[in-house]
Amino acid sequence: MLDKIIKEFKNKKIVILGFGKEGKSTYQFIRKHLKNISLTIKDKNDNIKNDPLLQKDPNVEIITGDDYLDHLEEYDLIMKTPGISFKDIDTTLIKDKISSELEILLKYYKNNIIGITGTKGKSTTSSLIYDVLKNNNKKCFLLGNIGIPIFDFIEQIEPDTLLVVEMSSHQLEFVNHSPHIAIITNLYEDHLDHTNGVNDYYQAKLNIARFQNSNDTLIYYKGCNTLDKLISKLNLSSNILSVDFNTQDNYSYCDNKYIYVNNTKVYDLNNSRNLIGNHNLINIMLVLSISNLLNLDNNKSCEAINNFKPLEHRLELVGTFNNITYYNDAIATIPDATINGIEALGNVNTLIFGGLDRGINYKAFIKYLSKSKVENLICMPTTGHKIANELIKINTNKNIYLVDTLEEAVKKAKFVTKQNTICLMSPAAASYEYFKNFEEKGNAFKKLIKERD
Repeated sequence: MLDKIIKEFKNKKIVILGFGKEGKSTYQFIRKHLKNISLTIKDKNDNIKNDPLLQKDPNVEIITGDDYLDHLEEYDLIMKTPGISFKDIDTTLIKDKISSELEILLKYYKNNIIGITGTKGKSTTSSLIYDVLKNNNKKCFLLGNIGIPIFDFIEQIEPDTLLVVEMSSHQLEFVNHSPHIAIITNLYEDHLDHTNGVNDYYQAKLNIARFQNSNDTLIYYKGCNTLDKLISKLNLSSNILSVDFNTQDNYSYCDNKYIYVNNTKVYDLNNSRNLIGNHNLINIMLVLSISNLLNLDNNKSCEAINNFKPLEHRLELVGTFNNITYYNDAIATIPDATINGIEALGNVNTLIFGGLDRGINYKAFIKYLSKSKVENLICMPTTGHKIANELIKINTNKNIYLVDTLEEAVKKAKFVTKQNTICLMSPAAASYEYFKNFEEKGNAFKKLIKERD
């Protein structure tokens, strides 16, 4: 199989778009197997010219700057990395030339792949499936949007290797193949800065199942109305399985006591576990569905679920200081995720939120906050300030504080939050207006919380 992948790159004029983690992975794979072919690397960032990987390569052309996406039609193969947006690019002449690490993996290893996407929950679900497989002594890799480039491990794949691949909309946008097993956790309005509208975003996500055949399986959360309606319109030929609450016509469902899969009781909700909230019950139902499909040992699967610890920046307990408990939920970049966090924790007295305005509709979120039990709303730029102004207009009884920095927000939270309650930092917006990403924002929050005043 490796020979076929290498053949994808032979005798072609190749450009790699983006030289971050995945771009470097693609470059190193090509160079390992095709040492002397000419390559072009394009990236907006001029600093890549100083990268040690490239400085000693006489057969690489580096193009940077604002017009780095010009003249793509000159290439035979365009290896696009996820961070590159074609939002304002006419792809009519180049669509058939666009590929990626994910596209190549799907083309040659489809039957090994369990693919996971969704607006929220995909990293937790992917990681949980991986832990369940490992606990069942399966050879497996966790790859993709979780932060692990596919080509870093592509040479280690054996016929029986299971590949758990987290897939973002950016990765799925131009694929022409789908995995043998696909999971969609949910679909909400997001990434409007990367696409030409919410429908484009949804359609990119649905590519995870669009090219499946009758031997393949799609599992999805039926309780997400947007997702359910879109799947019904796709006319998929694959085996479609759904999960939901309290509805026995689904492949997996749960009541107040147990989770059932294929009409069999498989998980006791009284089990001690670290994943809290209904949104995580959905993730667990999806994972138990996979366990059942693969005929895994249910006891071992449940053991892995119970021992699983939440990923960093996802309702992450920072600690209790001066009788106030702080949670970091920096991954919550849309309103629905923030609402899920508030509902899961239950005793939130202070919410710190706000970030980059990407055109998401916040009407339902404003209504939720106005009626919630959260007393203190600490609002950061830019969306936080806009939401604060709307809340003030409706004369809500909340304590509303407008701040300019995360440092100000934390200082205010330490002062106003009632003892024996929770302060939650959950942006409901993207973090990269003032931070590089949600990880940087979450780490800054944790550091500020632990600092003594």
